[in-house]
Amino acid sequence: MQKLSERRILELIAAGETFECESSDGAFILKIDDYTPAICTAIHDGHNFRSSLESYCALTEEERLYEEDPFTAELIDAMPITLIGRDSRYEYDLNRPVATCIYKKAWGKNVWNKPLSSAQRKLSVSKHKAFYAVLDALVAKLEKRFGACVVFDVHSYNHKRRDGDPPTFNLGTEQIDLDRWGPVVDRFKRGLGRIALTNTPVRAAYDEVFYGRGYLIAHVNSRFENTLVLPCEVKKVFMDELTGEPYRLLLNELKEGMKHSLSDTGAFFSRRHTRKSRTRRLDMLSSQMDPAITAVDRELHRLARGLETLHYINPVNIQQEKRRFFARKGNYQPQFKYKPLAIDPYAFREKLYRLPVDTIRDPGVQQMYCQVIDGLSSKIDLLVSAGSPQFVYSSLKYYGEPSLEDEANARFLLHAASHGPASEVEIGADQAAEYFRQRAADWGMNCKVELSGKLVASAMVSNSKRTLYVNKHARFTETEMAALTHHELGVHMATTLNAAMQPLKVFSLGLPGNTMTQEGLAILNEYHSGNMSLERLKGLALRVLAVKEMLKYGDFRHTYSYLLEEKKMSEGGAFKLAVRVHRSGGFTKDYLYLRGVSEALRLHKSCDISSLYVGKTGFDYLPILNELIAREIIHQPVFVPEGLSNPEPVSDILDYLVSSIKPTTRVGLMADAGTRNTEVA
Repeated sequence: MQKLSERRILELIAAGETFECESSDGAFILKIDDYTPAICTAIHDGHNFRSSLESYCALTEEERLYEEDPFTAELIDAMPITLIGRDSRYEYDLNRPVATCIYKKAWGKNVWNKPLSSAQRKLSVSKHKAFYAVLDALVAKLEKRFGACVVFDVHSYNHKRRDGDPPTFNLGTEQIDLDRWGPVVDRFKRGLGRIALTNTPVRAAYDEVFYGRGYLIAHVNSRFENTLVLPCEVKKVFMDELTGEPYRLLLNELKEGMKHSLSDTGAFFSRRHTRKSRTRRLDMLSSQMDPAITAVDRELHRLARGLETLHYINPVNIQQEKRRFFARKGNYQPQFKYKPLAIDPYAFREKLYRLPVDTIRDPGVQQMYCQVIDGLSSKIDLLVSAGSPQFVYSSLKYYGEPSLEDEANARFLLHAASHGPASEVEIGADQAAEYFRQRAADWGMNCKVELSGKLVASAMVSNSKRTLYVNKHARFTETEMAALTHHELGVHMATTLNAAMQPLKVFSLGLPGNTMTQEGLAILNEYHSGNMSLERLKGLALRVLAVKEMLKYGDFRHTYSYLLEEKKMSEGGAFKLAVRVHRSGGFTKDYLYLRGVSEALRLHKSCDISSLYVGKTGFDYLPILNELIAREIIHQPVFVPEGLSNPEPVSDILDYLVSSIKPTTRVGLMADAGTRNTEVA
């Protein structure tokens, strides 16, 4: 981080420049990503204590830390304008006036074992003055630009020494003009009170522990007429106040909640008191890409870009084993072979967890990358065990298994009576591939379509190669070709190409839950394009039951016989589906197709889901995707199915069946980040 003098900092503020710096003496850090009418301060976050004072000090480092406010800088780090104190309050307290900013006694203890020299005192006081000179310049700049400004003055407090149950958040209002600013203060209190923390009750209150009598609010009140200062004390529930160790998961939740509450209150203040009457919450957040995100994203992509899941999961000898299976009339257990894993799993995991995700300031984005890394680590566990008896357990951990709801949905669809036209004429893979090429050209998609003899499915998109592979042994009806076009090109290739246009490569690697999301969106597009059929729905239902049979008996021949004899599938269809669920030792993924479309349909009925098409995303990430697009951190997707806004009509029967698929509870489903290929059947 660059170091700048007080004079240079003031020049940059006067010029309206965005920048981040540490003061030349290390006393504070100022970040201005965007000029918004809100400043966040954490004046007691610092622990620095210059070495020349150590011989004077009567307190240990641990005693000083106990009364400081560690991690408060993290609570506000997502906001675009932050001013952070780096020095310990025991050197000089920024929440006291200059005349008394250097303690003699604090919390009943003598701070110094001998009087400070005048030179030492002068140096500390000069740091105090410099901080407020910068704060004054910043407030003046914002008042001039917007007409008014709000300062969130964030602190934390020790609670174990207090009786009763003090609030999680305490707003000190003694120096606030509540007649003028009361609605904003109330808004902030309500927002803080709605923050959810795991196993930790949350309550926000006024003036129960502290009263807002500090110098920062008094200083600003005495100089600026149109700036509101909100002193906020956060109970140290996010750390061990005795040792200073953070409870990282709880702290991350608190950071996300504070981000929402600060930006919401800032936007409310802006609408009521500034010239920006149409301010949204997201307008109070930075529109600049955090360099830490770019750094983590680039390194993550470098590590994981070659991790092609189906490359290692799919057997390399399907056709040979198929011939043997039928030559022996099904009395043969296929002996599938797989490609060896071309990666050191231990080194890979070690490198993943060394990525500096903690440097990412936005808590939502930071959490997203943490979950992607966890997903990739689990993905390696899955791939390492491919072809072994352990694989099915890794698959269960990673993808989960069909629930009772999933099974009920499947059986419901299989009970539906067939309807519609008689069987259509089938065409070969060469003609189908040419059809796909033409549709890709019609849609302006720069991609390839190639034949392959190594697929389990009828078709598969390779993200890394931007290629639609068509199974050269497959045959297709016109309805199937149309459905595959909207499934493979309309969603899988569309999201591949959209991801390639994004400034962040994580959307090419895949977010947690992307398998279910991709397949759900793809099947939804078949439906919206008017190319869904009852037979297709039944095929998805059979996948759920095939996974159940595989898990129950673990025998390829049993699954094949079950599909052939009880479910009346063709010999080729039963073999193909049995391979899908038994490959690598037991692959449970296929039940997610039906579950995915139920979730996609549910979401589509309640909100705009177009942001999910920015790449290989997950349903759970729709809010953060919407936010990142609104903040212009990532781009709107270019390729979005027309059916989202203008669906084709379907038969009443099909509409009833699809609408009757009940959303299922997603319990135990691991993140599936790192899925680089997408296949259909």
